[in-house]
Amino acid sequence: MTRGLLPERGPRRTLALATFINMIGSGLFMIGAALFFTRSVGLSVTQVGLGMGVAALVGLTAGVPAGRVADLRGPRETYLAVQCMQAVAMAALVLVHSFGMFVLIISFTQLASSAGAAARGPLTRGLAGTNPTKYRSYLRAVANLAGACGGVLAGVVVQMDTRGAYVILVLANALSFLLCAAVVTRLPHLPPVRERDSASDSASGESSPGRWHVLKDRPYLVVTVLDSILSLQGHVLVFALPLWIVGHSAAPHWLVGACAVVNTLMVVAFQVRASRGVVDNASAGRVAVRSGVAFLLGMAAISVAAGVPGWLATVMIIAGVVVHTIGELWHAAASFELSFGLAPAHAQGQYSGLNATGTGVASSLAPSILGLFCITWGVPGWLALGGVFVLAGLTMPYAVRWAERARTAAAGESRFAAGLR
Repeated sequence: MTRGLLPERGPRRTLALATFINMIGSGLFMIGAALFFTRSVGLSVTQVGLGMGVAALVGLTAGVPAGRVADLRGPRETYLAVQCMQAVAMAALVLVHSFGMFVLIISFTQLASSAGAAARGPLTRGLAGTNPTKYRSYLRAVANLAGACGGVLAGVVVQMDTRGAYVILVLANALSFLLCAAVVTRLPHLPPVRERDSASDSASGESSPGRWHVLKDRPYLVVTVLDSILSLQGHVLVFALPLWIVGHSAAPHWLVGACAVVNTLMVVAFQVRASRGVVDNASAGRVAVRSGVAFLLGMAAISVAAGVPGWLATVMIIAGVVVHTIGELWHAAASFELSFGLAPAHAQGQYSGLNATGTGVASSLAPSILGLFCITWGVPGWLALGGVFVLAGLTMPYAVRWAERARTAAAGESRFAAGLR
């Protein structure tokens, strides 16, 4: 890194640039999407929520198949095609004038988004070098910085509040996908993974990938479920906390934006540093334990804001956000390492697709779960959900060891079978 800000010249810096461009557009759209659909298109809030929920579920079906395509056809080419698909789908949103068309097009955008996440995993892994977790952490910091920049630009659009401004917002996001695709063309070709014959599989100590190898890997499925549970934490500060500040505390409302700024700055500044001790699957499992504990402590501090004076509520919420963000940094580092470290080299796309699907399921369920625990149940709910995070974190090392034993056993069986032949 050049002063820790830029990777060395080459493919890693190019992918970071593509990420930055892509996330500026995504940050721009995420902030203004709901207002575009309600104030410009004319849909109701209920229609927007229902349509986006349906689209999220539809998008989940693309993860594993797209990952398999990336394995067999090459991740760069797959990711490039998906970026172009996303540009077309996003631009088509300006043509929406009915609920049915909205559901159709937004579902297509979610399919493309899930496919892009699945293809991006093996692309990142192939370019990351010897320390993929550190590089993936760097990309996350870049993405957060770009998203914040996009959010600032979206604020200008929201202030204008005109049809023309919202259309420019949507088309700017579509343009960001095309610019990202243009940058991706500068990346080197990564050869696709061919399904190997049994002799080569045995020689390398790995079993044949099969058509849907990841769906048969039960230990990895368990790791994915636990990681998906922990990923619910990503919605605590953006969904539950604003409702808690406004409706259940005496803290000033401007604290909602201040907490988002604190979280973003901490991720940008410390995500790479948080990944330094995560060097293998075992260390990732241990860090997952720490992240669960941090989530409990942070959420406990936030829950205390109910029923105390405004100044104390402000102090406790900020303290809770800081501790929660530390847990977020640890969880992200652990998740990156496990998604790469437990995935066989011949099926990185499939495993990346399953990981994205698990996170997608958690994201679609997050509003309902957090609404029940944190808002409906109040203080006990915050503590109970923090306890769920602790249990998931404590279970992770056992699941990781199970996954590693399963891979070792499979490799032994392959070598034994090769010896018999």
